[in-house]
Amino acid sequence: MTLLLGLALSLSCFSQNQQGYQNPVIPGFYPDPSVCSVGDDYYLVASSFQYFPGVPLFHSKDLIHWEQIGNCLTRPSQVSLQGASIWGGIYAPTIRYNDGTYYMITTNVTDKGNFIVHTTDLYGEWSEPVSVKQGGIDPSLYFEGGKCYLVSNPDNCIQLCEINPMTGEQLTESKRIWNGTGGRYPEAPHIYKKDNWYYLLIAEGGTEYGHKVTIARSRHIDGPYESNPANPILTHINMNAQGNPIQGVGHAEFVQASDGSWWVLCLAFRPQTGYHHLLGRETFLAPMRWDKNAWPVVNGDGTIALQMDVPTLPQQPFAKKSPRTDFKGEKLGPEWVHIRNNHPENYTLVSGKLRLKAAPVSLNDDKASPTFVGRRQQHTDFTATTSMQLQKASPADEAGLTVYMCESSHYDLYVKQLADGKQAVVLRYRLGELTHTQKEVIVPQGKIQLRVKGNNEFYSFEYATDGKNFRKLDKMNTRYVSTETAGGFTGIILGLYAVATSDSSKAHADFEYFEYE
Repeated sequence: MTLLLGLALSLSCFSQNQQGYQNPVIPGFYPDPSVCSVGDDYYLVASSFQYFPGVPLFHSKDLIHWEQIGNCLTRPSQVSLQGASIWGGIYAPTIRYNDGTYYMITTNVTDKGNFIVHTTDLYGEWSEPVSVKQGGIDPSLYFEGGKCYLVSNPDNCIQLCEINPMTGEQLTESKRIWNGTGGRYPEAPHIYKKDNWYYLLIAEGGTEYGHKVTIARSRHIDGPYESNPANPILTHINMNAQGNPIQGVGHAEFVQASDGSWWVLCLAFRPQTGYHHLLGRETFLAPMRWDKNAWPVVNGDGTIALQMDVPTLPQQPFAKKSPRTDFKGEKLGPEWVHIRNNHPENYTLVSGKLRLKAAPVSLNDDKASPTFVGRRQQHTDFTATTSMQLQKASPADEAGLTVYMCESSHYDLYVKQLADGKQAVVLRYRLGELTHTQKEVIVPQGKIQLRVKGNNEFYSFEYATDGKNFRKLDKMNTRYVSTETAGGFTGIILGLYAVATSDSSKAHADFEYFEYE
């Protein structure tokens, strides 16, 4: 009995001190993480920019393994994205929990500015938005003593006011409380209270290689705030991280775990060939030491790594998902997104297939929403495959698979209807002002399998007519559709699409599955 008890205690201690995890904890274009804890559960939101539905919502039990459970902005009445580009739309959100209600505040830079939605059920719908007067971006909420405070960065400094989070009404005048340490673009403010100090966390330097996280504190929420002499507390701009495969580290959020430990979630990116990154800014995790009345210290030296060999919470991974989406459900999973507000009538799940109705809006359109649904590329090395059939098409109608960064930067592998009744598989690229058809091959009408493979330097494009014997069309260099080339704040989306040449076209494409591994 003593032996069994000792063994049980040993196993219990081991479960409380599991070692290590891999960064990023949420790979792919999920930037600007904000997190709140409710008991043993953690909920995280991220930016979504031009994509709809907006503000992806994740759940975790250990801060390491995350599962997307929905999106906060699922209705056009909540968010208008008409004309939104990869520089626009929904910027950094903040999620908070107070007295039984969850609040999410964010900025639609293309439309109404700062606004708040709320819910009591994270697995249900969020409220209609209420606008907030104080401007700037990256708004955050802090609740204390029956009051709700808002911080954001109008006029390139951090400002504070009290608001009613249910109505958005501003209750006090905005007050400047900190300008940061002198880095450009002071943004991403969050307030935390510890040991009777108010700590103000921000990001500086712009969301690029010079990004950094700084902190100040005050005995009063409205200041004056004193800067940490050891700022920045998290950055990869210095020599100790010049060779780190993670760069652009910044825009952080603190969270205290159920065991009392402190952690920081932040964004960063992983450059590929020639310092170009394609996956967007991703979500990373690091431990933090925060002694009483002291300044927080992130991971010992203010840097993070891909392999984090540190004690963790008891790890609780979710069941591994199948790499194949077979489109047999009643609706698509929350990871699937559209370019701007989509037209629901163009998307149906029928007979175990995803049917896309071709519309006369191309992937090059910078205002409207093409018939397009996609998911984020989350790994440098991957293979994505779909099986589809283009039907009832007019000449030049097309449907297929795209590697999409934005309307002016995408690689398209698709089936095109020809004037003589035949069909062809086509590989085309759009790079700024340059559009070029790289290959065109006549294929039998019927089901066609399209495949793209990615690695550090290239995307390779293949097709098959029998589901087994794939033929390579060509490859394209990754750097031409990178953020450094194309611009913007997003990352690569692997999309299924259908485009018609006119409103009179009856074309549609049936997709049997989408496989990503």
